[in-house]
Amino acid sequence: MRMPIALLLLAASLLAVSDARAETPALTLSFGDRVQRFTAAELLARPDAATLVVPNDSAYGRQMSFRAVPLLALIGSSADSALDTLEARATDGFVSQIPMSPVEKGAAGGSVAWIAVEDAAAPWPNLPGKSVSAGPFYLVWEHPERSQVGSEQWPYQVASFTGVESPAHRWPQMAVDGALAADAPARRGQAVFTTQCMPCHRMKGAGAADVGPDLGQPMNPTQYMTPLGLRRLIRNPKAVRTWPQQQMPAFDAAMLSDADLDAVIAYLGHMAQQPR
Repeated sequence: MRMPIALLLLAASLLAVSDARAETPALTLSFGDRVQRFTAAELLARPDAATLVVPNDSAYGRQMSFRAVPLLALIGSSADSALDTLEARATDGFVSQIPMSPVEKGAAGGSVAWIAVEDAAAPWPNLPGKSVSAGPFYLVWEHPERSQVGSEQWPYQVASFTGVESPAHRWPQMAVDGALAADAPARRGQAVFTTQCMPCHRMKGAGAADVGPDLGQPMNPTQYMTPLGLRRLIRNPKAVRTWPQQQMPAFDAAMLSDADLDAVIAYLGHMAQQPR
């Protein structure tokens, strides 16, 4: 028996609504067994949503204004103190490892982390040199200088935040020799690598991103590049080599100080000498 036309039309409309809901961007926050999912509309409707003006936005390179909600209010408190890192996954494969300490310091005078939310009715401009915006969800910081927030701790196009253990605990193979002095450049370099390099690279398999090559295997870059060449590559990749699909940004002194650059290179050199 044929289904009446009215029922067919109703079924088609319900399927269309279902598909639209499935395609609605949503931000997922996971901490242990607690999983929350927020659509852009739900976040924008929250009473703690506010207009945030960022004088020098990391992604856009200029002053930007966003509607945003405070990250701490979304996260709440975690019963597991081992989850001391916030893993931010973006839709483009970028995976940032953000220590919880600077996020938590936002409640005590430090930099304040916000989730900027793109309103579909008022979309953001495209990112410089890209055909997409930073939305629909973008981690931005108020007063980033207070907690020395790095340039790679502003992940955009974020799909999820997950509470995890710190990278060195999750992946021991990326940790420097425990016998190194506390002030050893390579030890400092490990911290800088975690913040600035791991969003795109792995170290001997350690990490969650696949945007760039593993910097520990099969060969470490210090084994086939001169220190000068490596420094120039980090400062301005296109000055050393270039290709159409190149994604690595240039890390100028404002993004990565000379001391931190030296520390990263010391870390890479140290890891080249460690057993796999």
